Amino acid sequence: MPPMIEVNNLTHYYGPHPAIQDVSFHVDKGEILGFLGPNGAGKTTTMRIITGFMPPTRGKVSLDGYDVVENSLEVRRRVGYLPETVPLYTDMTVSSYLRYMGTLRGMPPRSIKRRIGDVIDICRLGDYRKTQIGKLSKGFRQRVGIAQAIIHEPEVLILDEPTIGIDPIQVVETRRLIQELGKEQTVVLSSHILPEVSMICGRVLIINEGRIVAEDTPSNLAQRFQGVDRLEVEIGGPVAQVLTVLRNVKGVAEVNHQRLQERELYDIQLGRGQDLRDEISRAVISNGWSLLSMQVVGMSLEDIFLKLTTQEES
Repeated sequence: MPPMIEVNNLTHYYGPHPAIQDVSFHVDKGEILGFLGPNGAGKTTTMRIITGFMPPTRGKVSLDGYDVVENSLEVRRRVGYLPETVPLYTDMTVSSYLRYMGTLRGMPPRSIKRRIGDVIDICRLGDYRKTQIGKLSKGFRQRVGIAQAIIHEPEVLILDEPTIGIDPIQVVETRRLIQELGKEQTVVLSSHILPEVSMICGRVLIINEGRIVAEDTPSNLAQRFQGVDRLEVEIGGPVAQVLTVLRNVKGVAEVNHQRLQERELYDIQLGRGQDLRDEISRAVISNGWSLLSMQVVGMSLEDIFLKLTTQEES
């Protein structure tokens, strides 16, 4: 089965400055892809090109087999887009706004009426259908934005930072809503919030400074980087001397200490591919100190993200 979205060698310049360079990836039908990167990494530019909002400088994007430049209208019929700043008319009620958006989408009146009821239920807006959008909280405005993105029953949803600026309760509700939508539609979700991506998305694409630096499932990314592990060690001994000895073990990249409820804990970062448990154990015991515990701490998605983006920047 061909991918629902295929991006090949995508490049876009703003003046002389490249926002993205040679970006290539695909999204399979029914997949939820997390597009992860720091602010300014190129996420929004890529999403705008996928949705037909603007053309690329170079490269090609197809959605359900349609080229986003040559077949822009066919692509727009199949895609729902929630930009980072939701395009709402605050003087309209929720129902009138959704009716207006359905009309812009070229939907027949009977379909619009049916879908308004459907999306209001899906987005849990039943108590607010006659409320002026300007009187809604940021979280409920975000739900209205999602409702307009799905009013025409698109096959693909492009969501740019869908939980930015809303309160924690609304964040949880919005994440749950996206997971439900992902059962029926292909979803591309951009975010710089790491837990959000790992909780919602089956696959993660990390972009930094306009280039893809990693692409895999969250669990596979963690496995790929297991060679850059950390050890959490509890040692009974004089802290300053322990730090000196640990930092002198060949292959140790960094050591940090913290005291937690009278326990002396050392966070030891190891070089790539290093397993220094034996060497560290011998160093501790040979100095007459107590080795009370030693635990391997695998890299989290946040660790991987920081490592990749820091490497790129340096």
